Amino acid sequence: MIFRQLFDQTSSTYTYLLADETTREAVIIDPVYEQSRRDTALIHELDLKLLYTLDTHCHADHVTGSWLMRHHTGCKIACAKVIGAENTDTALIHGDKIRFGHCSLSARATPGHTDGCISFVTEDQTMVFTGDALLIRGCGRSDFQQGSPHRLYHSIKEQIFTLPDDCAVYPGHDYAGRTSSTVAEEKQYNPRLGGSANEDDFVGYMSAMQLPHPKHLAVALPANMRCGMPENGEIPAEPDWAPVTNTFAGFSEISPDWVARNRQAVHILDVRNEQEIAVDHGTIVGSQLIPLDSLRDRISEIPSEKPVVTLCRSGRRSALAVGILQNAGFERVANVAGGMLRWQEEGLSLQ
Repeated sequence: MIFRQLFDQTSSTYTYLLADETTREAVIIDPVYEQSRRDTALIHELDLKLLYTLDTHCHADHVTGSWLMRHHTGCKIACAKVIGAENTDTALIHGDKIRFGHCSLSARATPGHTDGCISFVTEDQTMVFTGDALLIRGCGRSDFQQGSPHRLYHSIKEQIFTLPDDCAVYPGHDYAGRTSSTVAEEKQYNPRLGGSANEDDFVGYMSAMQLPHPKHLAVALPANMRCGMPENGEIPAEPDWAPVTNTFAGFSEISPDWVARNRQAVHILDVRNEQEIAVDHGTIVGSQLIPLDSLRDRISEIPSEKPVVTLCRSGRRSALAVGILQNAGFERVANVAGGMLRWQEEGLSLQ
């Protein structure tokens, strides 16, 4: 199975991408709205077909990216039925299975942090995605949004701690850089309910906590009750000057074919040096040559009336040029994907 653990720095949220290696069918757990371009780029680069977004609960600290991922990929949205969220395609209950290729995840209801908390377990019970029910050496708070420390205690003990000891625990958040744990570790070392702690110990611990409400609560909860759809129902604005795509590395790209057909509408910036150009059989007529190592000092020479597309031999260094230009204030900029090598492979003219 293909597995990727992704992270949103702002909310300390983990997003998980799982896919069948043979069929390339995939699911994504707890996508974040602001990271939808990143997640979509990774799905495309790995040549996956996203079938479902899965939310472990109705988040209070960030807006889910499920609605945007459905727009970008055509996938379905799945979350707990008890949440009652709008735009849900598949309303999950305890025991439901989500299948993707030859793989599957079982939904286990683990309420207590919220009513609609679900943990997802792989078919071989080697991995469990616990959302905010169980964290690494902690657990989700239970003082608002239908929270109950009694229910959370039983959810963790009966639905997560009954999994094999070596089952890997992947939480919805971590604020200290920890990436995973195991059922055995949490049963022994979790300070809230591990070791010999009983229900009274856990409830006493949770009831004594005094935490401020999440900063984005007023925005996140209403949006997540719509599965992440903005209140106006509009898709965030995309670049309107060209069919720009984004890479998982975070760079904006444009196809050589589009550039060749729209050469008069853009400014082509070639960041190779003169020796490279001679070896690579020239450059595109009308392009501006500024070697990459001189670009920062020569930014003022680049006209800003047209969008700028950057070019090098393979498209690697010119991707860095995009970042340099963006940091200098250029908004309409993209890298020519594959560089001069792909330009020539596609038989595009240099004239």
